[in-house]
Amino acid sequence: MKIPVAFAYSSTRMLLAALTSLLFCIFLGPRFIKILYELKTGQSIRVDDCPMLAQLHKKKKETPTMGGILILTSMIISLFLWMDLRSVFTWILLLTTIWLGILGGYDDFLKMRLKNSKGLSAKKKFILQNLLGLIIALFLFCPSLTKTFNHGKSFSSPSAKEQITLVKKEDGKSEYAGTTLTTQEYMSRYFLPFFKEPIVILKGAGIIFGILFTMFVITGSSNAVNLTDGLDGLASGCVVMAAGVLGLFAFLSNNLEMSRYLNIIYIEESGEIAVYLFALMGACLGFLWYNGYPAQVFMGDTGSLALGGVLGVSAVLLRREVLFAIVGGIFVAETLSVILQVGSYKLRNQKRVFLCAPLHHHFEYKGWPETKVVLRFWIIGLILAIFGIASLKFQ
Repeated sequence: MKIPVAFAYSSTRMLLAALTSLLFCIFLGPRFIKILYELKTGQSIRVDDCPMLAQLHKKKKETPTMGGILILTSMIISLFLWMDLRSVFTWILLLTTIWLGILGGYDDFLKMRLKNSKGLSAKKKFILQNLLGLIIALFLFCPSLTKTFNHGKSFSSPSAKEQITLVKKEDGKSEYAGTTLTTQEYMSRYFLPFFKEPIVILKGAGIIFGILFTMFVITGSSNAVNLTDGLDGLASGCVVMAAGVLGLFAFLSNNLEMSRYLNIIYIEESGEIAVYLFALMGACLGFLWYNGYPAQVFMGDTGSLALGGVLGVSAVLLRREVLFAIVGGIFVAETLSVILQVGSYKLRNQKRVFLCAPLHHHFEYKGWPETKVVLRFWIIGLILAIFGIASLKFQ
């Protein structure tokens, strides 16, 4: 039986991946939540530095966590159904999902099974997150490793084109042409929203900065989403918007004509990144069906660490780290609130900047209902997403 041509298009596979993960989460959600209840995977609540949270979130104590297993499973199923398994992007995203999913799952397991446990230490999580970032960075920035990985010709190394033009051939037909970039060359370019040309092109020893910055983005985004996951539906909704923008950029970057028209870098096979990001969107929307207020299940570190990592890795692969910082501004704000709170507490004789950190808890302390905090953060996230999309035209 011949497969319809439509299934070869990344646009078709993006929609099918989103629909697959969405329906998987919605239809299997009740059974999965029942299993979590039976396993008694109740949510732990902070009482040491923010004792008022125990009163505000007392109803959440018995709500099961580790719902990230449902999200990640649906994403991986979509990956094997709709993504090109010959693309190196597919395997980088799969590695990220499994690595950080296991890390977060082990952390949740320790909190669940060991009384008064805070889970895996922050230092160990940080080391393992950075190790993943280092592996990905070395593969992308070091040509020798790329050649070794591609020795059997099973995978095509990431490549890109810039300065794309429409050229007429001798037979009268036209084709798109541009300067082909190797993996290291395209990874060495850094772009800012609203600017056509790369603002920085790393060379020589500057590659070391690129490796370190890649590790920072992947680890930082993983932890940022984790910090945002504190209210019913907050992280899920914000992840959907950030993934949607990055998915759109991935789709457009995979099209020579659109890349030329929009003056963005063409990244071969970036359509696979778009497919996975749409699978992520569908999974989070399906999960939101049960995670919206009042939540029946939480994603836990199992979901938040992996989802943040996938977003960070996608931004790196697309050369859109700064764009991600903008459209994921909620994640950035949440992280900065924790950094400022901890820094102020240590350096200013235990004085706090916020009533409680991360930022969403500060507004809870001020008397905002949980639903109001979530909705207003979603609105801000949507505004930032629109701003990020607008950067495609205003450059």
